[in-house]
Amino acid sequence: MFILAHFVYAVAVIVDKVFMLYGFVIMVAVLITWVSPDPFNPVVQLLRGVTEPLFDWVRQRLPFARVGMLDLSPMLVLFLLWFLRMFLVQSLFDLSTRLR
Repeated sequence: MFILAHFVYAVAVIVDKVFMLYGFVIMVAVLITWVSPDPFNPVVQLLRGVTEPLFDWVRQRLPFARVGMLDLSPMLVLFLLWFLRMFLVQSLFDLSTRLR
């Protein structure tokens, strides 16, 4: 069973790092929107390509994600990532501990 425990632990670490990296990408994407970047810049296109599909999904399903000119979808996605890191990743860590 220790092999399964190590596998679950490795999955938990990878998922945690992916969520953390995506959170940083969201923060950079939000900060870049404050400076009116060149839309043809490859970095800006990459950030928008990675974040906008999820932001659009949140905007479509939650009508309160847009309040006037204020877009709350990045904050809601960050809260979702925070919750998933606390719930899903921690549950995987606990499962790997119990499997040992």
